[in-house]
Amino acid sequence: MADHNIQKKIALINDISGFGKCSTAVALPIISVMGIQCCPLPTSIFSNHTGFKSYYFDDYSNRMRTYMREWEKLGLKFDGICSGFLGSEKQIGIVRDFFNRFIKEDGIIIIDPVMGDYGRPYATYTPALCQEMKTLVKYAHILTPNITEACILTDTPYKNSWTSRELKVIVEKLFDMGPEKIVITGIPQRSFVANYCYWKQKEPRIIRTHKIGESRSGTGDIFSAIIAADAVNGVDFKESVTKASSFIKKCIQRSVELNLPLTDGVCFEEYLYKLK
Repeated sequence: MADHNIQKKIALINDISGFGKCSTAVALPIISVMGIQCCPLPTSIFSNHTGFKSYYFDDYSNRMRTYMREWEKLGLKFDGICSGFLGSEKQIGIVRDFFNRFIKEDGIIIIDPVMGDYGRPYATYTPALCQEMKTLVKYAHILTPNITEACILTDTPYKNSWTSRELKVIVEKLFDMGPEKIVITGIPQRSFVANYCYWKQKEPRIIRTHKIGESRSGTGDIFSAIIAADAVNGVDFKESVTKASSFIKKCIQRSVELNLPLTDGVCFEEYLYKLK
């Protein structure tokens, strides 16, 4: 039997949005340019993401296991698995099963619990799905929620400003759920956007960048893709968070220069070479 596991590979469990620069559309080229084969497992298909007023949505739950069985026939095992947007409660069990079947013994699981933003869950996320997501978190070696998602996962009321002490309480609750490394992203701090990093036997680190323009779709997907590829490549966690923050800042700056609509995401394509 042919060995399909020679090259480093990351399985990307996420939706495919045809327009709007998010999810698989941004993660696949980023992981690829960082020298790792990216293998998508779709959770749903969108014409454009849910930040638009109207969109087509196709839940892929009933086809995911059939898709997975073909990968099993090939004997695929992954150095990393990065999960993102999940389209239904049923997919929690499917993804959990995927982790158990397809991760290499020394592989790394990165969970981006794509649940909401600006203090609210996304339109497709039911309270039951949010609760189920909590059961998946324990599988993560690295967890990358934004501040809204961190609040949902820890049953913490959302607000617009946070002290370091409050953030530490939240991140410790997340750590108790099982992840080894956590970074809470997109925390507003006056003229900065902060990422709060926490991992075993290390003091929390806050990595800030100057805020440019308004929040844009897809930045969380870019962030988790860089973190995932760096983790598989053995890059230091703090260094990886700093790299991802800097890269996103450049992309946002370019998007502002072009007056790109917020829903259209960020112009990351012309900066991909910086991630090599």
